[in-house]
Amino acid sequence: MARTSVRKAKLDSGNGRDGADGGKRGDWHELVEVGPGTPMGNFLRTFWHPVAVARELADGSATPIRIMGEDLTLYRGASGRPYIVAHRCPHRSTVLHVGWIEDDTIRCRYHGWRFDGTGQCVEMPAEDASFPPKVKILNYPARDYAGLVFAYMGDGEPPLFPRKAELERDYGVAWSSMQIWPCSWFQRIENSMDAVHVSFVHQETKFGEALSYKVPTLAYKETEWGLKQIATRSADNVRVSEFSIPNCNHIVVPTRPAGHTGEEPLPWTNIFNWFVPVDDTHTAFFTARQAPISGPDAAEFESLIAAADSYNPADHEETLFQGNLPGDGIGETATGLVNAQDYIAQVGQGTIVDRSQEWLGRSDEGVIALRGIFRRELEAIKRGKPLKTWKPRHGFARMPVPPDVPPSPDPEPVGAGA
Repeated sequence: MARTSVRKAKLDSGNGRDGADGGKRGDWHELVEVGPGTPMGNFLRTFWHPVAVARELADGSATPIRIMGEDLTLYRGASGRPYIVAHRCPHRSTVLHVGWIEDDTIRCRYHGWRFDGTGQCVEMPAEDASFPPKVKILNYPARDYAGLVFAYMGDGEPPLFPRKAELERDYGVAWSSMQIWPCSWFQRIENSMDAVHVSFVHQETKFGEALSYKVPTLAYKETEWGLKQIATRSADNVRVSEFSIPNCNHIVVPTRPAGHTGEEPLPWTNIFNWFVPVDDTHTAFFTARQAPISGPDAAEFESLIAAADSYNPADHEETLFQGNLPGDGIGETATGLVNAQDYIAQVGQGTIVDRSQEWLGRSDEGVIALRGIFRRELEAIKRGKPLKTWKPRHGFARMPVPPDVPPSPDPEPVGAGA
C-alpha cells in the first residue's frame, strides 16, 4: 500500500501497540473528552457544528439539546430564526424549554422571566424595571443550513461558515437527519478515515458492491480544510472522501436503489456526515444528503430515504449484536443497512475504545494521520500556541465515480476551459 503523504506509519514489530500513531500511553482521554475547558472541547468550540434537524423545530417551539457536554435550550422564534440559550432560568433554575415563545423571545414558565435570543433578560413581571438589564444568560449563535440547525459554541466572533456547494443545488433531492449512538465521537471519525473497512464491513450492500470488495491502496493528503483520502482499487475504481476538520466526512454513494428496474444509471448522491459529541460517550450523527436527480427517480429516492430514516441501529442493538442485520426493506442505498453494519463495527469497539490495546498496521494510515493532526492541534491548545487556520472547502468536490455513472450536472468552475 502507498505510504501516507501526511506521516509514515511507525510500526513496531516488537510490541506494536504503543506509539504506532505517535501517541503516548495514558493520554488517549484527550481525544474523547469534549466538555468545556478540556483541550479537545476547546478545539471543537472553534468550529460551527450541527445541533438539530431543522424540520423538527417548528416556529414558536423549544427543545432541550445536549452538545459537547453542555445542556442548552434551542428555540425557534416567530420569525423562524433559531436561537440557543442556557438550559435553565437563572432565577430559580427550572428548565427554559418548557416555557413560552413570544415573538423571538422565550419566557420561563416558573415566574415569567423573559429572555431574548442574545440571552438578555428583557422582562421580570414581579420585579422592578431596573432589574432585567442586570441579568444575562448564556447564548450561542445559531443558523439554519442544509436542513440542519448549526451552532457556534466558542468565544468571540464565529469563523467563516463552512458552506457546501453540493448542498446548495437548486434541484434534486435533499434530506437531513440525525441519530444518537452510544459511543465516543472520535471512534466514529476514525472510521471515516478507514477506507479498508468498506471491503469487509459493507459486504452484501449496493454500496460495497459498487466499490468492490478488493482491498484498496491508500494515499492521504492534508489540505487547508482537512484530510483527503484516496482509496484506489483499480485504474477506474478510485474512491475519494474528503474529511473537513473537525468532524465532517463527505462521500458519494450509489443512488440507484437495490432491485431497481431502471436501465439508465444515475449520478451518485453526495452525503455529508457530521459526528458531533453529545458528551464523552454519545455521538450525534447528522447527515445531509443531496441526490442530483429529478422526475420519477427523485420521488422514489425520497421515499427510500424517509424509510431509512425511520431505522436507527441504536434501537435494535440486541438484535444486531446477535448477527441479525436488517434487510433491504429499510432502504439499503439510503444508508439503512450500511448504518447497521457501521453500528456493529464501531459500537462493538466499546463506548470508548481502549486504544492502548491496538495493533495498528499500514491499512490504518488514515487513522494514524487523523490522530496526528488532532494531537498537533491539541498540543497547540495546551501551549497557548496558534492553531492552524482551517478554511472551508469551496466549490464542487467532483469526486470520481465509476465509468458507467454519469457525473452530476453541476456548473463548471469559473474559467474552466479557458
